[in-house]
Order: sequence, then C-alpha cells, then structure tokens
Amino acid sequence: MHILSLRNAVYRSVTVFPSIDIEYNSVTFVTGPSGSGKSTLLRLFNGTLSPSQGQVFYCGKDIEQIDAIALRRQVLLAGQQVYLFSGSIEENFNMYYEYLGLDKPKPKAIEEYLAICQGPFASEALCDTMSGGERQRVYLAICLSFMPKVLMLDEPTSALDEQTARDVIKNIRTHCKKNEITLLVVSHDKEIVKLYADHVIELKGEEHATNC
Repeated sequence: MHILSLRNAVYRSVTVFPSIDIEYNSVTFVTGPSGSGKSTLLRLFNGTLSPSQGQVFYCGKDIEQIDAIALRRQVLLAGQQVYLFSGSIEENFNMYYEYLGLDKPKPKAIEEYLAICQGPFASEALCDTMSGGERQRVYLAICLSFMPKVLMLDEPTSALDEQTARDVIKNIRTHCKKNEITLLVVSHDKEIVKLYADHVIELKGEEHATNC
C-alpha cells in the first residue's frame, strides 16, 4: 500500500520527478547531490510547495483536495532549520502543543521522546544555552511526539557526531516501525542509509530519479 505518491511532477520547470511511491510503514531514504531536489520532494509531499505540473497523492487522494493544515499534521516535516523558542525544553514542548491546540504533554512523555532522540537532558534545561546538536535532538523529539502518520526528516543528524547520529536514526526507526509511522529521511550519510533504509530514492538531477 502506498501512503504517498508523486506522478509526473515538475517544480518550477526545473526539477522533474518521475513516478515515486512511498510504502506505508516503510523507512525510505532520499539521497542525491546538492540541488537534485531532495528537500523540494519533501515539501511537495506535505503541500508546502506545489508542483507546476503533475500530482501528489496522500492515501490515494490528491493533496489539492485535502485541507492543508490537516495534511501537514499527518505528513509532518522536520526541516533542516531547528525552530526552538527561548526557554526550557518543557516550555518548548508546551508552546508547540498550545499552538496546535493540543493538551500539554506529560513530563514522562517528554522524557521518553528525548530518550529516543538521545537527549539526556532534564526538561527544565534551557534550550538557549544548548549546542547545535543538542538543539537538533530536542527539536526532533518534539516533532516525533506529535505521532504523525508520516514523519519526514531533512538531514536530521547534520549537527551530530557519527555514533550519536546512528543511535538517533536507529531509535527513531524502531519507534516509527512500532507505531506504524511511515518514515522518510533525506540524508547524505551513506552508512546510515545502508543500515536503516527499507527503500532508497536516489535523485540524480533535473530529470532523473530511481526507486530502490
């Protein structure tokens, strides 16, 4: 079963994507050189960008027919830019949940998601004083906690050392498999792709892509 599909999509008459299918509850990595359209692909899938030609489908339905906010809650994108507010980890979780109209998460739940993302921090720890890698893990924990149907991660381990990066992806993969969350990850780390991908989409440039 395909949860996401792309059909003959073109973005700004420059980047051409042939047919691409993402299987339900799979772990798919997107690879390719800079400028090949990896980040664009993720944004097409959650409707933050629209193709100039072609169609994008979620659960068999053209996303143009789906409410944009509802789609982005189910097909959640954690981009390369880390968005955290000034204040503690708990305050950041609470502010994100309040913005989405959700009840505040329990302290135990915050700890659990931080642990998945290799974040050994107390919930009262201030995000303002954290390193780039620490902030990245907190942000991933917040995104993961929303339990979307599809979680898309754009270079999620760019600020992490090699071992921590592997541990984070391994834990997120395990969590997603257990909870039937489809995982789509853009990564340049060939070893991580080799270890954890069910499928690989290799983007090669303006007109070529392959599903593996």
